Amino acid sequence: MSLNDTVHRVTERIIERSGAARGGYLDKIARAQDGGVKRAHLSCGNQAHAYAAMGDDKATLVADRAPNIGIVTAYNDMLSAHQPFKDYPDKIKDAARQVGATAQVAGGVPAMCDGVTQGQTGMELSLFSRDVIALATGVALSHNTFDAAMYLGVCDKIVPGLIVAAATFGHIPGVFVPAGPMVSGLPNDEKAKVRQQFAAGEIGRDKLMEAEMASYHGPGTCTFYGTANSNQMLMEFMGLHLPGASFVNPGTPLREALTVEATRRAAAITAQGNDYRPVSDILDEKAFVNGIVGLMATGGSTNLVIHLPAMARAAGVILDIEDFNDLSAATPQMAKVYPNGLADVNHFHAAGGLAYLIGELLDAGLLHPDTSTVAGDGLGLYASEPTLKNGTLSWIDGPRQSLNDKIVRPASDPFKNSGGLRELKGNLGRSVMKVSAVAPEHHFIEAPARIFESQDAVKTAFKNNEFTEDTVVVVRFQGPKANGMPELHSLTPILSVLLARGLKVALVTDGRMSGASGKVPSAIHLSPEGADGGPIAKLRDGDLVRVDATSGALECLEDGFEMREAIVPDLSGNQEGLGRELFAAFRDRCGLAADGAGTVV
Repeated sequence: MSLNDTVHRVTERIIERSGAARGGYLDKIARAQDGGVKRAHLSCGNQAHAYAAMGDDKATLVADRAPNIGIVTAYNDMLSAHQPFKDYPDKIKDAARQVGATAQVAGGVPAMCDGVTQGQTGMELSLFSRDVIALATGVALSHNTFDAAMYLGVCDKIVPGLIVAAATFGHIPGVFVPAGPMVSGLPNDEKAKVRQQFAAGEIGRDKLMEAEMASYHGPGTCTFYGTANSNQMLMEFMGLHLPGASFVNPGTPLREALTVEATRRAAAITAQGNDYRPVSDILDEKAFVNGIVGLMATGGSTNLVIHLPAMARAAGVILDIEDFNDLSAATPQMAKVYPNGLADVNHFHAAGGLAYLIGELLDAGLLHPDTSTVAGDGLGLYASEPTLKNGTLSWIDGPRQSLNDKIVRPASDPFKNSGGLRELKGNLGRSVMKVSAVAPEHHFIEAPARIFESQDAVKTAFKNNEFTEDTVVVVRFQGPKANGMPELHSLTPILSVLLARGLKVALVTDGRMSGASGKVPSAIHLSPEGADGGPIAKLRDGDLVRVDATSGALECLEDGFEMREAIVPDLSGNQEGLGRELFAAFRDRCGLAADGAGTVV
């Protein structure tokens, strides 16, 4: 089928908007490529330092004929999603030797867990950890001894940070290697119910802890469709994973075989071979459009609306909120995975998963088929799925029919005719709302505002039973310049309780929610933010505010609103403690949330 008109129009708009930036980026990459294999230009002393601890691999490295793969790992054993990476370097080194290559751990990058820091001070460092990861990866690759890189990362900021660095070192081929989701535990809807019961005071902390531990119970990614699993989807739609690699559970023979094959593929696509595939060729405008379409078709995380523009800028591609909005309008929502449905990612994978969705979207003309990927030419390769028979890994055609139409459906008969995201704008600025999990009756609210300057203040008002009428809850000074833009995910349970009581409630904030932002209508990422003089800083208690996800309006309806002076916040309380002092430069230098809130891109 021919390419969808909207997909074509948005892609052309991005290409035109990115012309100068993309041209400059490709010129930079061409200069890096001109020097050939970099190890050949290192002095004997340089190389001796680089190879000193490599044992039996020294001779291969010195000969300078075999590819040398740099491993960048986000391993730590506090994150369930990253704990499986512990043994990956040794497996990769063994697999590299089998094809006459070598591999070295180039460096590690930090990987913090938003699940641990939700509602805590540490969450104020979370968004900026993406830029730290990019910088740490840059340090790892600066040794200039690698012909390809393998990036071991899964969760929220880790994959975007690795992508920023991979694009910056775009002359180096790169393969992203996942670890897979944990096996299913307590169903996500039951966990959410327990959280709401605790918020309402109906159960004690012992029952809450019991439910949480039953939900997050083993190695692998959390099983709901939040930012971490949205990242994994993106890596397939954008061609940086092997096909079908995202949602294979840790510790299985197929998972190990995919890691071995990823190593072989990394060795095969270097400039020393006949199938050179640098990251710069893969991360083009079409790849980013494919990623956005995948995000909309699956109802993925709103965090990617911040991360994708930052990732794209590193490759000279300029994205805008309007691109997300227009592609969302053209893309059918084909998956229902919690919080958009009851299924988890294991159920989604079993029902057909990404291979089915990519095949359907290609057939519907909603994806660019002619992209370069680490697996080869054409996104059609990702409509296949891996299988292991008698110890041999191969790919077979993916399912062409849904195996459970309550979880995944065809493009011709989707759950909704449009994707899961809506741009809202007006005299309060520009924001986004994840509408895929919001019931249609909650898409519009016009009500008085209650103004808060922290999520704790909202919780206190809730405990004091102060929410007795329809309310637009405004939480301001939560943007990147103010306090690092922490997720406000802990507001979801209490606002859900208010909805269950029959009140109309919406959230308006210059902060973030989460990949698991649920059924509460939330206008988030409001730009410009309050700490930068944005209109949200002009709001007062009682102002009539309209939040309309149908028309895309976000407005204060009070006469003379635009002429008011903005409130200047007292930010002294979030400038120090738990490392916040170290991130002052990030808060000072970061860009608008609408542009990715970046400090290094």
